[in-house]
Amino acid sequence: MKQLSMRSKNSLTGLLFISPWILGFLLFTAYPLFYSLYLSFQKVRITTEGIQTTFVKFDNFKDAFTVDALFTQKLLTFVQELVLSVPIIIVFSLIIAILLNQPIRFRNFFRMIFFLPVIIASGPVINELISQGVTSIPSIKDYAVFETMLSADSLFSSVLLYLMDNLIIILWFSGVQFLIFLAALQKIDTQVYEAAKIDGASNWECFWKVTLPSIFPMIVVNTVYTIVTFSIFSLNPVIEHIQTNMFQINTGFGYASALSWIYFLLIAVALGISVALLTVRGRKNYA
Repeated sequence: MKQLSMRSKNSLTGLLFISPWILGFLLFTAYPLFYSLYLSFQKVRITTEGIQTTFVKFDNFKDAFTVDALFTQKLLTFVQELVLSVPIIIVFSLIIAILLNQPIRFRNFFRMIFFLPVIIASGPVINELISQGVTSIPSIKDYAVFETMLSADSLFSSVLLYLMDNLIIILWFSGVQFLIFLAALQKIDTQVYEAAKIDGASNWECFWKVTLPSIFPMIVVNTVYTIVTFSIFSLNPVIEHIQTNMFQINTGFGYASALSWIYFLLIAVALGISVALLTVRGRKNYA
């Protein structure tokens, strides 16, 4: 009985500690979330008497795909950039983490340099960099190789051109992923590599058979983090389009809420597909 009362006391103490977060979540996250779902089925008008709503069923969702051509265009552009950016960010951050995990001089300094954009670069800073044209490799368009890649209609040239035009963005989005990969690499026991070397494994084989399986859970984590971070980026054209429709007379909060939920479902589908593909691939290769 004493043990039960002590357990109940500890549970009550824990609930008291997390109660501010629970209240904050219910008031500032859960309520606005479900209220926006309610508004997505309404025609919202803001008058001097307050907010007036009219139930319009699924009209807002239909208009998003049949009337608002700009939204569908920006949505398709976002999907294309997401498909290109996420693998590039993951691969780039993994390569940098592997390089800076080696016993080289000033590696702590280089780690700070690669993480620095995450600290100093905010939405307005990135917007200013984009407007000044410094987010791409300088003068790359003056070289013949750029024109050659531009004329070539292939996946490789498309990826390379996107990387050149968005180099700063890729660097900015890679900082947290780089740290997560670095922490995972440092947790791998060096004796595993020594045993693999004794068995005759090359560095390439050690990477595929030891390193990659060991950090595979962090690949999934970084993929989820990258998709979410890329999707809620303040300069995202889809988010800007939703914000613009919030204050237009002919659309308003109801239509903007519908666009938000369409965008949310798209992100959820992207997360589900990514995690499912990575999980199936991991079970197949590393089981």
